Amino acid sequence: MPNPTYPRDRFDDLADETGRVGAHRSENPRLRGGVILLWAVVATIVLVAAGIFGSLVVSGRISLFPTTAPTAAPLPEVAAVVDTSSTVIVLNASGQQGLATQTKDVLVTAGWNAESVLPGDAGGSFETTTVYYSRTDDEAAAMGVADVIGGAQVAQSSQYDAYPVEDNPATEADETQAVRLVVVIGADRVAGATPAP
Repeated sequence: MPNPTYPRDRFDDLADETGRVGAHRSENPRLRGGVILLWAVVATIVLVAAGIFGSLVVSGRISLFPTTAPTAAPLPEVAAVVDTSSTVIVLNASGQQGLATQTKDVLVTAGWNAESVLPGDAGGSFETTTVYYSRTDDEAAAMGVADVIGGAQVAQSSQYDAYPVEDNPATEADETQAVRLVVVIGADRVAGATPAP
């Protein structure tokens, strides 16, 4: 095949060392290595913080939507009621003779039937005079007795339920429905004792 010859044109006169020729792209002059490093550090900090927060949420140490604890409804105030139909057992645990009978006299003066107030001695000593009731419904009556004798505490306890009540006409009708209160006279009633706060 013959070798055709072409006439010389401007492309035949190019220098041998011209550098790059064609569609080569140069690096963006605004993009610097420090900026790339800064963005990498910021991204690392954000990812680590998100990971720590996520693990705290998953483990339950942080709650995204905290719920308020339900508040307990306040208990209704019980008003003292002087129930002279109740049976009152008065036990002297003060160590001083005659306080059970004195307390009985105070209750009888306030309207109790003398046969419904039963004085006796306790088997041990007690610091604070307390009126005990066993059923929740009897709290108001216990508070009434505490008000009548003055300065006594009120507490719910079934400790004295087994205390025998003999020949008491107030409880013969129905023992399960009768209000039964026990007053334990403590050392705070002894003459010269400092009253309990």
